Amino acid sequence: MFARLGQIVVHHPWRVIALWVLAAIGVIATSPGLSTTTDESSFLPQHYESIQASNLQDSAFPQSQLAAAVMVFSRSDGGKLTATDSARATAITNRLASKHIERITAITPARASANRQVQTSIVGMSKKINYNDKLVTGAIKTLRDDAKPLLSGTGLTMGVTGSIAQQYDSLQSSKNADSIVLLSTFGLILILLLVIFRSPIIAILPLIVIGIVSQVATGFIADANAAFNLHTDSSISQILIVVLFGIGTDYILFLMFRYRERLRAGEDPKQAMIGAVTRVGEAIASAAGAVIVAFMALVFSTLSVLRSMGPALAIAVAVTLVAGLTLVPAVVSLLGTKVFWPSKSWRREPEAARFAALGRGVGRRPAVFAGVSGLVMIALTVGAFGYHPSFDLASGGIPKTAESAVALRTLEKGLPAGATDPTDVFLHNIGGQSLSAAELSSYRAELARLPSVGAVAAPRLSADSATADFSITLTTDPASTAAINAVKGPIRSGAHSAAPAGTEALVGGTTSVYADIQRAVNHDYSLVFPLAAVVILLILGLLLRSVVAPWYLMASVGLGFAATLGATTLAFQTIGGQNGIIFLLPVYMYLFVVALGTDYNILMVARLREEAKAGHDPRAAVVLAVQQSGPTIAAAGVILAGTFASLILAGNTILSELGFAVSFGIAISAFVMAMFFTPSLTALIGRRAWWPGHDSAAPTGRPEHELVSADTQARMMP
Repeated sequence: MFARLGQIVVHHPWRVIALWVLAAIGVIATSPGLSTTTDESSFLPQHYESIQASNLQDSAFPQSQLAAAVMVFSRSDGGKLTATDSARATAITNRLASKHIERITAITPARASANRQVQTSIVGMSKKINYNDKLVTGAIKTLRDDAKPLLSGTGLTMGVTGSIAQQYDSLQSSKNADSIVLLSTFGLILILLLVIFRSPIIAILPLIVIGIVSQVATGFIADANAAFNLHTDSSISQILIVVLFGIGTDYILFLMFRYRERLRAGEDPKQAMIGAVTRVGEAIASAAGAVIVAFMALVFSTLSVLRSMGPALAIAVAVTLVAGLTLVPAVVSLLGTKVFWPSKSWRREPEAARFAALGRGVGRRPAVFAGVSGLVMIALTVGAFGYHPSFDLASGGIPKTAESAVALRTLEKGLPAGATDPTDVFLHNIGGQSLSAAELSSYRAELARLPSVGAVAAPRLSADSATADFSITLTTDPASTAAINAVKGPIRSGAHSAAPAGTEALVGGTTSVYADIQRAVNHDYSLVFPLAAVVILLILGLLLRSVVAPWYLMASVGLGFAATLGATTLAFQTIGGQNGIIFLLPVYMYLFVVALGTDYNILMVARLREEAKAGHDPRAAVVLAVQQSGPTIAAAGVILAGTFASLILAGNTILSELGFAVSFGIAISAFVMAMFFTPSLTALIGRRAWWPGHDSAAPTGRPEHELVSADTQARMMP
């Protein structure tokens, strides 16, 4: 199949290029924009309690406002607020309210905190606002801009925080992050390809090709989101950049290394490209298939953010695969050997002394290399036991210097941590009758006695008095693990059991949403991961025609995943001092470390199988596979790890954690698993690794020392 594909592409390059150009124009012109959200409640299905509470709030309090933002006043010198300061803060609030900023329904001043460190004003918006509405987030910018001249000369500072303010700062951060990640990725790929091939054409080719592919992929993703009403997390644009350019460059490297190898074997340029597509096409397609399957398994996720991310990334990889096997060969077949200009090194086989020595070492002492590489990964795995998830997507997606982050820290100097985002408990009479004063008073007292509850405000009644809203201030940060555990445990159970006969209680609010997200993620871990593993196992079995090799390949990838989680936990929690790591990180690691890390294992084991089919004994096959595929895997690993590492520069916690974890995981996959662990295990298992395929038969080739010498000499001949 791949031989036929190579022939069609190489013999009709202009038609292939024309089809790609027409497809790009059509998709880009007709596709809607890719919208994103950081509203965690939009990720959950309707049967979760936090969503049911939100629906009850909408029906019982249709005119209620959302406390979308909080204005936090404090003295510039850090001192306590005087009576004059408080009066000025109230006057500024009233002036801003009189401006009637679009989308803001009210701005209500509050009293100074008990220690007089801060004074707040609540910014109200309609409960039905769309977090992605530019006028909503723009209202925060207008509010901040209008406040600046009013603060001048007052000795006060004011910052705006809260959900909508965090959304606005996240969007601004994302714009900067896109530019930083894109420029870093471009620069890294350009420099590394120049070093590897010494050709500006090959260095620029992936950037141009993948630039076109990214527009097509983004268009398809936007179409899919619009068609299936999917919600995509706001970090998807940066992730798409590194996925498309990282994986795309990897696939191009796999192809170009094999193309150069065929040229050195004496084939003409067109036949060499056909041979390259034939030889490496199956490995690339299998690697991409494993990644696509891993991504698509997320459609079974409970969270809509993962359900949309899975198909989005699967579409990106699929488009990149098609381009790697059609558009790239078409362009290179037109250029021929000029693609390597001005370098002449493509004409001769390099000594590859380091990889040859590495291959000989692994081949001669596989047990030592398997043991050492395995112990390294096991040692790192120990750190994973200290992993604690964080569920605050909004504040995690913004830099610590953003106004909403600074204002939040200021607010916590004077108010309980839970005051930033109270939890709502809704008491509803099932029969629709009015709740009595005695019921309300008794229930409020019961709520006040629950663990982690600092205060319970007087209930707000619906128009028919059948529903009451009790606003609870928690004693801990609403986004903390302690608050989440309190809500999903004693607060929910206590609120339910204390409800009077004939009523029901629902716990809502942001912390309740986080608790339900945690429950949903735990469900997804137990379903999605095993499902994807089974399908990837089948793909490996079909590629290798073996029932043995796929098992130890998947075991090695699983060990690499655990080692990566352990290293990330040590870096950010133990050393960095963070309370937790964003809850989506294990999923991202599963997507990129497990799925993409399998690429390098597939490339190495496919070469091992190829050498075994040629009649080489297991250890000799390892020597040749490491010598020939080692440079490709090393170059691809450096580029892919480097592109993900660029996320560390994005300026927010989520992307920094993701950048470190995935780049570290890719490095483990390329330089520990694929280079040492997998080849050494294959050498130890021997021909049984390919059972029941015909490769499990006894080899007919020469002994290792003669075989390697003769093979190396043959490949170095002109």
